[in-house]
Amino acid sequence: MTVLEQPGAYRPTPPPGWQPRVDAAPLLPDAEPYRLLGTAAAADISPDLLIRLHRELVRGRRYNTQATALTRQGRLAVYPSSTGQEACQVAAGLVLEDRDWLFPSYRDTLAAVVRGLDPVDALTLLRGDWHSGYDPHAHRVAPLCTPLATQLPHAVGLAHAARLKGDDVVALALVGDGGTSEGDFHEALNFAAVWHAPVVFLVQNNGFAISVPLAKQTAAPSLAHKAVGYGMPGRLVDGNDAAAVHEVLAEAVRRARGGGGPTLVEAVTYRIEAHTNADDATRYRPDSEVEAWRAHDPIALLEEAMRDRHLLDDEGARAARESAERLAADLRTRMHQDPVLDPMALFEHVYADRTSQLREQAAQLRAELDAEAADAGKGE
Repeated sequence: MTVLEQPGAYRPTPPPGWQPRVDAAPLLPDAEPYRLLGTAAAADISPDLLIRLHRELVRGRRYNTQATALTRQGRLAVYPSSTGQEACQVAAGLVLEDRDWLFPSYRDTLAAVVRGLDPVDALTLLRGDWHSGYDPHAHRVAPLCTPLATQLPHAVGLAHAARLKGDDVVALALVGDGGTSEGDFHEALNFAAVWHAPVVFLVQNNGFAISVPLAKQTAAPSLAHKAVGYGMPGRLVDGNDAAAVHEVLAEAVRRARGGGGPTLVEAVTYRIEAHTNADDATRYRPDSEVEAWRAHDPIALLEEAMRDRHLLDDEGARAARESAERLAADLRTRMHQDPVLDPMALFEHVYADRTSQLREQAAQLRAELDAEAADAGKGE
């Protein structure tokens, strides 16, 4: 007698009473990325929101170009530019309440700046200085995350803890398309859905995981479709349409805050610059592809819509650029000032109580610093 012939053995065909746990239809994303700008619905967008989005987009573009220049000047060790995908960054930075938390990846410094983080502090980690460069709790911005997707389980944990405590808090976690290939992505979405955690996942699909195109990462119809397998809604949005990204994220945040659970949002955008200053993007994508996406620039799309509604004229555009130049000038001035570093700060904020190894290392470093200071005093 085989295993399948035994009474009560597993049968490949489910019994008649089997049915899906959740109706999949409401979870499915739209067939095409959702858009607002250039549609009839654009007339209903708040003028104040459009003006704010435009101001932050223009400042964000200038922030990106200035940070890239600082890298070439040796003031930053590395900079992953978000040029071209500023609409995702700006929307993520604006959509949360003060009590909410943002969980950025290494490319999301602009989102943190829009949320209110000092631009210099946002770049401190990429400068090779200090730990995260800022107090995450004070700003409700988690440390910039360089390992792919490891910030996602952290976001779920914080959101789940807030729900258990009864706190009205939502976590927004940002990740790139490459991060969706990591195990942390699966674990985070699975736990979020099972726990009904108030968390929103924003996937910025910018086309490449460094040099690997999306088609070589997944065979899914879209990254938003992955949401259905976890039992949460998936939303597909034009990532260069700042108003559309803001609306979709705002809806997902409201849903999470109201007890509706997590949402996965895929924003289809494009990384205009190289992966980082250490990358040669011409080796894996043609210039014609980049130029085609430049024609779908988020700033140009928004400015066209605003001019159609008489919300932007030449004077308003010039004022936005001048504000951006002031941001860049301040960033440039302060980043060119050599920081005053205390090597002993290396041991701060690692553990609440230092381990024996850290105490030993700190004592050794203190002895070396004291010896150097003594030698320097003798030379005087």
